Amino acid sequence: MSQDWLKDIKSEYDVIVIGGGLGGLTCANMLARGGHSVLLLEQHYNLGGLATWFKRKGHIFDIALHGFPVGMVKTCRKYWTPEIANMIVQLKGIRFDNPQFSFTTTYDREDFTRIMEQRFKIPRENIEGFFNTARNMNFYDGQGMTTREFFEKFFPGRDDVHRMLMESITYANGSTLDDPALTYGIVFSNFMSKGVYTVRGGTDQFIGKMQKELLRNGVDIRTKCLVEKIITKDKKVGGVMVNGKKIRSKSVISNSNLLSTIHKLVGDENFSRSFIEEAKKVRLNNSSCQVYIGIKKGEKIDYIGDLLFTSEAKKFDPQELCSRNTTSRTFSIYYPQTRPGSGMYSIVASSNANYEDWANLSEEEYRNSKKELIQRTLDALEKYVPKIRDKIDYLEAATPKTFQRYTLHLNGASFGTKFEGLKVSMGLPKEILGLFHTGSVGIIMSGWLGAANYGVIVANDVDKFLSTGGVR
Repeated sequence: MSQDWLKDIKSEYDVIVIGGGLGGLTCANMLARGGHSVLLLEQHYNLGGLATWFKRKGHIFDIALHGFPVGMVKTCRKYWTPEIANMIVQLKGIRFDNPQFSFTTTYDREDFTRIMEQRFKIPRENIEGFFNTARNMNFYDGQGMTTREFFEKFFPGRDDVHRMLMESITYANGSTLDDPALTYGIVFSNFMSKGVYTVRGGTDQFIGKMQKELLRNGVDIRTKCLVEKIITKDKKVGGVMVNGKKIRSKSVISNSNLLSTIHKLVGDENFSRSFIEEAKKVRLNNSSCQVYIGIKKGEKIDYIGDLLFTSEAKKFDPQELCSRNTTSRTFSIYYPQTRPGSGMYSIVASSNANYEDWANLSEEEYRNSKKELIQRTLDALEKYVPKIRDKIDYLEAATPKTFQRYTLHLNGASFGTKFEGLKVSMGLPKEILGLFHTGSVGIIMSGWLGAANYGVIVANDVDKFLSTGGVR
């Protein structure tokens, strides 16, 4: 007999949250704390969205590249718990190695200033002007300047400096040199304040503590519950259809992909023609490939940095970065102290990717391409960890198709949509009363911190909506 994942569910809630990514989780937690009845529906068996993990052969592998600004500490302390905030620690060794430069940095403004001044011979006034301009960027600025033009303004003709500044941010949020400068500047400035941070103890423990806090605050969490439809009538939200059952609510927050929310969960016919025209202009972001490398118990890896950005490409090239045969990848090294008490090492290699390069392969071509991805990754890693193949007891690869399968993100998009998605996301409540969206969209798209903070913004909007009795 199959399990009834909706057993004893109520017929109506103040808020229904679709999706358990960090935006949805933060929204749900804040609204429950505020006294609202909240139902959280997640189609997967794990919460976290792309902030998730899996277990194989004694290893726990964290999905995705987990590096975020220090602001995550404040967000977790204020909107979650001090215990969760205390799990966040700084990564001190961020290493770059490519044909144009090689160095290790603490990835903050002071160290980047030193490197640009001493190694790249950039005048101090250019460096200070660049940092100050980036720090003062905000969402309400004009979008006329591209990141390429921004770099050229302060570092003309210096593609090596452009690469140093851009490559890691492209891994972090998928932005390119031709996107608006503010989609780069705000994210970069967040990192430059105090460097790169991650979770000690692993994503499983981090999300596990969040789940306990949600339950403590009264959130009704239901996993393996796929929402088929957001119910609307007369431009108002009425609830959702999930696993074939109707659940009523005056407000629904979608933590699903923005375009899936509009075109699939709601339906174009329920929006104004002008809104749908704007939605059609929204571009999905790129996807990713990852290789998960488990090290045999008892084997050790010498310290090679915490994050290693490596490439054989002669210059920074966003197209090369996403190609199926890219030589550009990031290694996240999980030392035993990352998971205290485990005594285990593991490595996750991440590279940006295009869904189209993987989507139409035959089953045999797909299988062989995954094997090639693994072997190319090990070849690159061997430069830093000699005889790495002798140390491994588990290997697995994920592609854009993998991410699409497990997250249901359109085209396996790792970072939601491009910048233009933010306006459309924020415009949903004006189209349909009680409908909200949170997730990776444009400038908010700075990984874990951006997702959680957008969840905060939307939770406040929903609380105001509910406090007025669900009227405009």
